[in-house]
Amino acid sequence: MKIVALFFPKASIGTYLVAMAVAIALPIFAFVTLLLLQLEDNQRSTLRRETAQDALALSRIIDRQLQDMATTLRLLSSSPELENGNLAAFHERTETALRDNTLFVIAVDRTGQQLLNTRRAFGTPLGKTANLPALEAVMASGRIEASDVFRGRTSGEWVYNVTLPRADDPVAALIITQDAKDLGKLVTTEGLAPGWSAAVIDQSGQVVAAAGPANLEPGTPFDPRILPAFTASRGVFQDETILPHMLLGYARIPGWSWKTVIWGPIAQASILSTWRFLIIGGVALVLVAVLGAYAVARQVRTTIRDIAEMANRMGEGHIVSPVETSVIEANQVAIALSNASFDRSQTEDRLRFVMHELVHRTKNLLTLAQAMMRQLAKQADSVETFQAAVADRLEGLGRSIELLTSEQWGGVSLRRVVDIHLQAFPQSREQIEITGEDFVLKPDAVQNLGLALHELATNSVKYGALSVPQGRVRFEWRDVTEEDKPDALLRFTWEERGGPPVAEPTRSGFGTTVIKAHAASAFRGTVQVDFRPEGLLWVLTAQRSTLERD
Repeated sequence: MKIVALFFPKASIGTYLVAMAVAIALPIFAFVTLLLLQLEDNQRSTLRRETAQDALALSRIIDRQLQDMATTLRLLSSSPELENGNLAAFHERTETALRDNTLFVIAVDRTGQQLLNTRRAFGTPLGKTANLPALEAVMASGRIEASDVFRGRTSGEWVYNVTLPRADDPVAALIITQDAKDLGKLVTTEGLAPGWSAAVIDQSGQVVAAAGPANLEPGTPFDPRILPAFTASRGVFQDETILPHMLLGYARIPGWSWKTVIWGPIAQASILSTWRFLIIGGVALVLVAVLGAYAVARQVRTTIRDIAEMANRMGEGHIVSPVETSVIEANQVAIALSNASFDRSQTEDRLRFVMHELVHRTKNLLTLAQAMMRQLAKQADSVETFQAAVADRLEGLGRSIELLTSEQWGGVSLRRVVDIHLQAFPQSREQIEITGEDFVLKPDAVQNLGLALHELATNSVKYGALSVPQGRVRFEWRDVTEEDKPDALLRFTWEERGGPPVAEPTRSGFGTTVIKAHAASAFRGTVQVDFRPEGLLWVLTAQRSTLERD
């Protein structure tokens, strides 16, 4: 408490509201400062993500070009002219089809000897392909591959090949070749920040095509210090020693041995003006918050005093009317206090009524318990027998009281009364058949009928049908009103069969008294008890009005 008092001394609500305004404004000010300190790092993170995405976008463009070339090779490989060995017709058709493109087709045998090249007229003497290692790698792998960039013998330019291996002779492989400068038309820096460059790199680390201020020519080796870092499918590389104040993003072209890279300077926006605005705005925010808190405090103080006056009058026992204030929540509290004062008056009246009912019901229960113990004491031959009999009956009575309490002594449905008393004998529950239209019993009927049911079930479990697995019990109730009688009559029947032979007891015990005399008296009806050899029959006939709640 001393620590709390140290931080929260006694003070007016105005002081606390002003302190709260300052306490809110200062953390906001500090938080914005932290955000500004982290602004550069956030910009770097965003730039790294965007750089990797831009490299991936360029890789998709190059992949689309390589895939188109591969598709063209597949179509040409299945052409009828090539299947029939008519290379002249194949040359003419291919040259015509690719005339508007920058692509050229070469057919080679297994040694790499060129059989045709659409860069030259058919029949022109040709040598072996200039990139034999790439051809041998394709023939070994059996799949389409893109070669490294190299200087073409026929064109004299930097070119690259996409090669399709074939199992047929004499054409062992089809090659589409393109000048690297033509591929460079697809490599663009549009959409990138000023000063950024882009390039396509082959498997050996040479530039295939590039764009941007770096001005890398095809065949130029890319920085060997950077290439080992390209381990993932895509990512970024940053090293102040190799690329000072620069960032590089890379991406592998799926299904090919090439990579795309983009790199450029990291732009850092100045935040000096933001700092200036933060300081001025922060001071203004604190001043406005303090003034606003003081104005609100004056209004709230008046409202609290009015509410306190209502509470004092309510404590004196008065029914108070709600006060009207400018604070919506305070008005709700005032209405709640007014309603509470009215509810309190009603509750006090209800408590007096409940206390009266409690005294009345307690007397009835004590009377019933005394009568029960007197009857049991007459029949018990030992203290232990008496204690067991009393405990068993009180347990049955307790179930009825528990049911009534859960319903606030307003009555319980007949079906629930039957179920709760038969739950004490779960092993026999499936042997009992229950039928009848449900209705709500009066509180007294719940107790009295519960006692009778408990005695019937207990007797059956000990001596009757429920004492053996094959025994059965039918408990039903139905309307038996006669036409010439205005009062409705109900008949309850407990019928046992399939149990041990039954004989009428030589003396009347407490159980017999409950199911016969007590039941007849409690419901102002008639009870028939028949100890038939095949099983006990108990029939209660009573007016419905003595059982059903109005």
